[in-house]
Amino acid sequence: MEKSEILDQLRAAKAAHINWVQRAKLLISGFQIDEGSIPVNSTQCQFGKWFYTDAQKLNAMQNNPMECMNTIEQLHFDLHDIYLNIYKIYYETESKGFFSKIFGKKKKITEDAKVLAKKYFQNMEEVSKKLVAEINRMERRIVAISEKEFVSL
Repeated sequence: MEKSEILDQLRAAKAAHINWVQRAKLLISGFQIDEGSIPVNSTQCQFGKWFYTDAQKLNAMQNNPMECMNTIEQLHFDLHDIYLNIYKIYYETESKGFFSKIFGKKKKITEDAKVLAKKYFQNMEEVSKKLVAEINRMERRIVAISEKEFVSL
C-alpha cells in the first residue's frame, strides 16, 4: 500500500466522521434523519470500518504512526456511547400497536428531551474535536514517514 493511498483513506475516514457528527446535529435540530444513517455501533460507521480494517495495517510499521490508536479508539467509543443517548431520545420507542407499526407513527419528543439531546450533542462535539485532533496528529506522523516504510503494507 502506498503512502498516498493510506493518507487518502485516513482523510476520507476523517471526513466520514465529521459527516456522522453533522447528521446527529441535523437530527437534534429537528430534521428528519433516517435512523440507519447515523450508526450507533462504533464498528458500523465509515470511520469505524476504516479504523478496524485498513488502519490496523499501520501497526505493522516500525515507526508506528498509530501509537495514538488507543486514544482514537477510546474517543470513538465515547462518541458512540454519547450518541446512543441521543438515539434513545429520537428513535427508541416503547411497544407499538399494530397500526402504528404499519403506518410508522412518529415518536413525540418532549421539550425536555430536546434540551437533553442538545446537551448530549454538546458533549459529543467536544469529544469529536479531540478525536479530529488525534486523527490530525496521526496524519502528520504518517506524512513524516518515508515512502519506503509503506512498501511492505
